[in-house]
Amino acid sequence: MNLLISHISHLTSQIAVYWDSNINLAGTILLKMPVAYFKTPIGFVRITEEDGFIASIYLLDGEFEVVPPETELLADAIEQMNEYFRGERRSFDLPLKQRGSPFQQQVWEQLSKIEYGKTISYLQQSKLMGNPLGIRAIASANGKNHLVIVVPCHRVIGSDGSLTGFGCGIWRKKWLLEHEARVMGQGQMELGF
Repeated sequence: MNLLISHISHLTSQIAVYWDSNINLAGTILLKMPVAYFKTPIGFVRITEEDGFIASIYLLDGEFEVVPPETELLADAIEQMNEYFRGERRSFDLPLKQRGSPFQQQVWEQLSKIEYGKTISYLQQSKLMGNPLGIRAIASANGKNHLVIVVPCHRVIGSDGSLTGFGCGIWRKKWLLEHEARVMGQGQMELGF
């Protein structure tokens, strides 16, 4: 069994995995991750924890049952997310750890540097990373971000100001950017170039 769990752990570190709270094999739970589901102004959010770190934050389509947090860390994450939605929080103070390649980790680190209420273009992001020709690979890595809002991939827009490339729905990206603009007292988002 330990060999199987080790093998699964190795495999999941090599591919993008959309984590749920359990990994099952033939009805046997191999890995249980603490999870919470809660409702926000833009739908339900699922947050998972792994080894004392927030592992994923997803915006979900559809209706779900509210699942209270199983740990203090999940409760803290929900409280910080609620503060964000109330306009009381502009940055997050959570231990984060999402699985991804070294390149993806670099892209997500760059995303984390985008200030609240600001936007940058995909081209600008690629230039900031010293890789202006890598714009498509960088945009692809943005799309594999498993920590939406906290790692603010919604703050990256097209060079022409268009809202593109948000896996949780363009309407949510628009809502998040308008929410941050309202909190900042701005009529529109500023492009950060």
